[in-house]
Amino acid sequence: MAQFRLQGSKVLAVDMTGDAVKAKNGSMVAYDGEIAFKKMSGGGDGVRGMVTRRLTGEQMTVMEAKGHGTCFFADRASEINLVNLTGDKLYVESSNLLCTDAGLRTGTSFTGLRGGATGNGLFTTTVEGHGQAAILSDGQAVVLRVTPQYPLQVDPGAYIAHLGNLNQSFQSGVNFRTLMGEGSGEAFQIRFEGDGLVYVQPSERNTVGGDV
Repeated sequence: MAQFRLQGSKVLAVDMTGDAVKAKNGSMVAYDGEIAFKKMSGGGDGVRGMVTRRLTGEQMTVMEAKGHGTCFFADRASEINLVNLTGDKLYVESSNLLCTDAGLRTGTSFTGLRGGATGNGLFTTTVEGHGQAAILSDGQAVVLRVTPQYPLQVDPGAYIAHLGNLNQSFQSGVNFRTLMGEGSGEAFQIRFEGDGLVYVQPSERNTVGGDV
C-alpha cells in the first residue's frame, strides 16, 4: 500500500513500491523514480460512477499514478489533511479531495440541499474501505467531534467532510453575515447528529445555501 506523508502542510508526498493512487487531475507537482500517469474519466468507480457524476453535477476529474518512487501532490497552496480509513466511509466535497489509495472505493451520495449549497449539485463524493485519503482545506482544518449529546451546526461554506455514524439535515438558522446585516435573505446551516467527526475550514466558500 502506498505511504502518505506530509512535506510541510501544503504538499503531500506519496511513496509507492508498485502501488497506485488516485489524485486530483493536475495536482502532481514533482516525482522521482519510475511512475506512470493515466487520466481517469469521471472520477467514480466504473461506468456507473461516471454516469452518476454526469447526472448529478458532482464533477471530479482524477488521474492515476502508479509505479516505484515518490510523487508529490499539491493544489493552490491549500492545507492538506490526512484521513485514515479502516472500513468506514468518508463523505467529502469533490473539490476538497486531493488523493486516495487506489484500493479505496469512490462514489456519490445524495445529500439534498447541502450539496446544492456548496455548488456541487445535490450529491457529494464518498470514499470507503481501508487506506488513506488526503483532503484539502482553505486554511488549517478543524476536526470537530459530534456525539449524541452534542449535535453540531455547520455553515455550508465551511464544511469539508465528515465520517462516522452521522445523520445530517439542512435547516434554516442564523449565521454571522445575517447578524451583521450582510445577508440578502434567510441563512441555512447543516446539522449533524450521531457519533462521528466533521471537518471544517476557517474560510467560507460563496454558497447558495448559506445565504438564500
